[in-house]
Amino acid sequence: MEFSIKSIGKIYTPYKEKRGMPFQGALDPKSKGRAEIFKEFEPGLADIEGFSHLIFLYLFDRAEGYDLVCQPYMEDKLHGVFATRAPKRPNQIGLSVVRLESREGSTLHVAEVDMLDGTPLLDIKPFVPAFDHRENARVGWMKGPLRNPDKKTVSDDRF
Repeated sequence: MEFSIKSIGKIYTPYKEKRGMPFQGALDPKSKGRAEIFKEFEPGLADIEGFSHLIFLYLFDRAEGYDLVCQPYMEDKLHGVFATRAPKRPNQIGLSVVRLESREGSTLHVAEVDMLDGTPLLDIKPFVPAFDHRENARVGWMKGPLRNPDKKTVSDDRF
């Protein structure tokens, strides 16, 4: 089954290439960017200023192909792609939680960004801790790497 999805805007960040970009926005709270929402979708931004964080769904438009088994940035072992957040996926959809700093018309100024400059934005959802947080959630193989603050926090050329 195939689907057609259209972009609602573009995300602009200081990251022109994958190498050196944070692979999770929370790992670099000072990283800043903006989302330019196409004018036809601007009415959908009504009341968004009340949220401190947003969930961006976007297209990994520069990822080529996919690997069902890969070595994620935080680990030296191989894992199934669906147990990672790697960009080379069968459907190249990315998800990031960003901090909303301000809105100017159809522009959202955000922090904690981890996407390449010019990334197509597919959708925005408000981050709601009561819905998006789960007590006692397990983090699988990430449990070890998350305990090591010295682990690398930026991407390289593997994806």
